[in-house]
Amino acid sequence: MLRVKAAPGLKVPMEDKPHDYITDAEAVEVPESAYTLRRLADGDLVEVEASAAPVKAKK
Repeated sequence: MLRVKAAPGLKVPMEDKPHDYITDAEAVEVPESAYTLRRLADGDLVEVEASAAPVKAKK
């Protein structure tokens, strides 16, 4: 699992729930999938250090 936030000013759709978004307001835990890794590589998501308090993504 990765802890991520959206890049400042962006809302990124969740992998399996396109109407739920990852925002830049709080970190969420997401699976280390191809979708997540691609969003990280594109700069849409940024990885957050483990010291930040995570919020688990709703399934």
